[in-house]
Amino acid sequence: MKPNLLSTDKVIITVAITGGLHGKEANPNLPTSAEEQAQAAYDAYNAGASIVHIHVRDEQGINTPSLDYYNKTVRLIGERSPLIRQIGNGIGMRAKTPGAKPTSASLEERMNLLNITPRPEMMTVNAGSFEFRSPVGNDIFDNSLEFNRQFIDGCRTKGYGLELEVYDPSHIANMVELHERGVLESPMHFSIVLGIKGGAPASVSNLTHMVSELPDDSGWQVVTVGRYHFRSNAMALAMGGNVRTGMEDTVFIDKATPVTSNAQLVERMVALARAMGREPATVEEARAAVGIR
Repeated sequence: MKPNLLSTDKVIITVAITGGLHGKEANPNLPTSAEEQAQAAYDAYNAGASIVHIHVRDEQGINTPSLDYYNKTVRLIGERSPLIRQIGNGIGMRAKTPGAKPTSASLEERMNLLNITPRPEMMTVNAGSFEFRSPVGNDIFDNSLEFNRQFIDGCRTKGYGLELEVYDPSHIANMVELHERGVLESPMHFSIVLGIKGGAPASVSNLTHMVSELPDDSGWQVVTVGRYHFRSNAMALAMGGNVRTGMEDTVFIDKATPVTSNAQLVERMVALARAMGREPATVEEARAAVGIR
């Protein structure tokens, strides 16, 4: 698809409030309990977000695949705001026993996210396998085409909206193949993830190339972490795309100042969007755009 430098379309702002890697050691304002996450989501909604991207933590602040924690967090967020609740399928990386090497969640644990109750509105699909390298640890992030086919079939059966996370151009081709096979429906909604070691680096050329590879009727946003976060989102806004922010992606508001809240990051995105003549989408507008019934 072609970027639209003159777009005045409403912008969908997703807030990734916690993530599945760093904890409060990175920033004490990171919400980890269900109650903290519900408050963070509510504040982000009031700041202009329409989608909340969710990972959960246990009492020790470590990411967990337990549905008990997902069920509570999804319920409390839904009680506080009408935000679209989007579950990150990767879950996160953790040491399963004290002192052990951190590893990714198992495929069985990730498939079990289909059984969260109450039912959230969206799930993410990680569109291809690669070596995910982070300060927490390195591991092969297993996202075979067959696993994704099974997961997408489960999502469609339960009526979930889908966000397709692509970490390099080959992942876009994977999703296009599943679309051609009838597994995915149009329009598809992509997250172009840049700057994760093992995936495509954060650069202007990589962003423009990956956007050019998307089917013409796609929706898209950019996801970048750390020092690339604000500038990459500014590029996406200028190109007519949507944006994601939140303390999963950055714990600093500038080079030396820690973020005080997820809402502060959403406010920054709203200001950037309005500077380009674009307004934040409401939850209802976002639901229509991503095809949530």
